[in-house]
Amino acid sequence: MDRHKTVASLRSVRERVLDGEVPFEAASAFRQEIMTSWQRCQLVGVRPSGDEVPFRPEFERPGRLARAAGPVIDRLAEQIEDGPVSILLADSEAQIIDRRTGRRELTDALDRALVSPGFYYAEEFTGTNGIGTALEAATPFVVSGAEHFRENLQEFTCIGSPVKHPITGNVEGVLDVTCRVGDTHGVMKPLVLAAVREIESRMYADASRREQLLLEHFLRANRRATSAVVSLNEDVVMANTAASALLDLSDQAMLWDWACRLLGTGDECTGEVHLAGDVVVQARATRVGERGALAGVVVEMRPHTRGDGRALGARRSATSRHEPRKDDTLPGRSMAARRLQDDVTAALTTDRPVLLCGEAGTGKLHLARHLHQRRAGQEPLTVLDAVVAQDDPGGWMARLTKVLADGAVVLRHLDRLEPGLIERVEAMVDAAAPGRVMATARIRGESRLLDHFPFSITVPALRFRAEDIADLAPALLAAHTPRRPVPRLLPGTIRTLAALDWPGNIRELESVLATATVRAMGSDIAQEHLPPEYRSATTKSSGSPLQRAERDILLEALIEARGNKLAAAERLGIARSTLYRKMRALGIDEKHLPTP
Repeated sequence: MDRHKTVASLRSVRERVLDGEVPFEAASAFRQEIMTSWQRCQLVGVRPSGDEVPFRPEFERPGRLARAAGPVIDRLAEQIEDGPVSILLADSEAQIIDRRTGRRELTDALDRALVSPGFYYAEEFTGTNGIGTALEAATPFVVSGAEHFRENLQEFTCIGSPVKHPITGNVEGVLDVTCRVGDTHGVMKPLVLAAVREIESRMYADASRREQLLLEHFLRANRRATSAVVSLNEDVVMANTAASALLDLSDQAMLWDWACRLLGTGDECTGEVHLAGDVVVQARATRVGERGALAGVVVEMRPHTRGDGRALGARRSATSRHEPRKDDTLPGRSMAARRLQDDVTAALTTDRPVLLCGEAGTGKLHLARHLHQRRAGQEPLTVLDAVVAQDDPGGWMARLTKVLADGAVVLRHLDRLEPGLIERVEAMVDAAAPGRVMATARIRGESRLLDHFPFSITVPALRFRAEDIADLAPALLAAHTPRRPVPRLLPGTIRTLAALDWPGNIRELESVLATATVRAMGSDIAQEHLPPEYRSATTKSSGSPLQRAERDILLEALIEARGNKLAAAERLGIARSTLYRKMRALGIDEKHLPTP
């Protein structure tokens, strides 16, 4: 590009390219990497004339990034005081978490463009820019003037560089220097790169000390113990031979979460832990750190044994452990999953009609099919949706009569059956052959017809069984993986997914994993492969057990009240203002409540 072309000329070329008048490959006025970014923006539907930017007012600054970048940004801020540039720090999701500005007029311009803490500048939201495109390209990136995809950013020059963890290689965030186009200077890029090198160096020193502490405690525990020993934090895992034989990749995230949750402010905790592959261990976790900073934990584990002395649960081979389960046990290691398995076992001892209750998307229909397979084998099973009966009551009843004569039936959404059909269906359920009728419903007490199902199972919501995500994922992923092996969820991905509320339950999880499978293109699924809105969350597992229990109680009341805050408050016996205050304190988003 001729550097002496006017800004007006560049903007004219830009408009013709984005309007489709000039092919991307013919737009020689712009760099190829800018053209590639523009094409990505068009594919995801970013509008050049748009000015909306996703915003979250309350956010957490990532600990590692904040510790390493804070002093560097403080020093730079002193150097640019009253200068024509701004320093921006964004996290790995392109959300701006810190901003230091010089001249007042630049601050005002950035405010007008919504370039300030809390706003997300991922490329898929805000087009080609120094933060989002640097993340997307995973390399330092300069975007100046008309190179911005959006019109409202064309007055700026942005120079961003990813900050990578020096040990794991993961992108922790982006450091960006922004100024007006007329104030652009050649020293800006070297300034950014030098600052990023310093941040990464500080991150290495911080990580090295934490790893030294982990290693020291691991070696000490391993010398004295004859059991399985693992030392870990969010990024690092050290395991002896016995622990390596016990642990699956998904167990790393689960063990870290378990230890942090039980330790709280203490130095040691013990408990029973359910690992992948039906392995049950008695574990003791010990805090590792100094001056109140948690560097990690050391966990010593001994498998539970049967009466014959053999370990309880058998680790499947490395080639098959990530394949969908083929036995009769439902996936899951949480207390809720174990209770569900007990209920299924009890249901298999009766031939009376069985009712499956639970929120939308929890897997009631899947569980009905599971029960039928274990009960009746090859006998045909038909699913009849009671909602359909509203359009053709006579035809629906005729089909129900025929189905019950030939095999078994699942009456789906039975609590929404047309009232005029209830008595006829009651008679047919009571007269059906043993073991032939199952039904699904939201809540047991919403229809008198449900009283004709003497045995009921409540399928727990996914937010009550976050530990099971690692066990549910292989089967869900297999359905969207035409080739084998089935991709795995990396430990960081499991931690992220387990921190969400999942209003759509397992159905929503399956949709997210299907998208991630496409993005991962055959590799294991990392956080960056998840849809943007699922890559971070206020961790519900944070806080005390009492706070987590309180959060679950509030959610359940809101679900039962179908989102009506006054009704939920009355159900809980508290004022509506108290309910709102607790929702804010516990991170409950009223716009994303589970479906009733």
